[in-house]
Amino acid sequence: MPPASSPALPDDDSQPRQLLDTFREVASAVGQALAGLDDWGLAGTKPGQYRSDLIADQLAVDLLGRAGLGVLSEESGLHHPDRAILVALDPVDGSTNASRHLPWWATSLCALDRHGPLAAVVVNQATGTTFEAIRGGGAWRDGVAIAPSMATRLGDSLVGLSGLPDHYLGWRQFRALGAAALDLCEVACGGLDGYIDCSVDAHGPWDYLGGMLVCLEAGALVVDAHGRELVMRGHADRRTPVAGATAALRDELVAARTSD
Repeated sequence: MPPASSPALPDDDSQPRQLLDTFREVASAVGQALAGLDDWGLAGTKPGQYRSDLIADQLAVDLLGRAGLGVLSEESGLHHPDRAILVALDPVDGSTNASRHLPWWATSLCALDRHGPLAAVVVNQATGTTFEAIRGGGAWRDGVAIAPSMATRLGDSLVGLSGLPDHYLGWRQFRALGAAALDLCEVACGGLDGYIDCSVDAHGPWDYLGGMLVCLEAGALVVDAHGRELVMRGHADRRTPVAGATAALRDELVAARTSD
């Protein structure tokens, strides 16, 4: 995986810069470890857990722990929750895609401090494309600042979909891509106009927090479909994220998601 170029960042706070550096190193190490993996099948541990998940998780948790960070991992739960920075980690977001060699799977990391999301890195491990964001500092794809589309109407929009609705929700077109962190990052950079989760509280904080911060810093909007807080820190916490390029589109997506 080629290294991402470094974006221009604010000069007044070194901690987010250091976090981005650490997250890039972790994602790179995960990519290198999985590059030689021969067996991408299920691990036989818990439902839906692949061998790639276990290998990536062990490596990422160890590196983050040695960096003095707490971790909330999809695969192994809470580590050092007493530390000032807690990293919401999805070591392999889109594990099924990865197991089928579909080039849409990622490592997602989002640092949480007492105020909420502080810094995030989401790396498409199949392509090397890297999304980054710092609270109050902006969002970038491979070092270049990004912005969402200007779409305001669902009927004109290309929407990323997770889960299956029981009726047509009014989009122009949809894509079911299979990796929530990357899907949200595509809303941030305009590849998708919106994202809608039609499952029932299927996503944990590690699935959406990295992509959420990238969206927010790029200018897109992300909410829970049912109006709940999205910044959660528990392994059992689940939410239903919806993202829109504009407030008007976000509102229409939420209305469509909650309609009977």
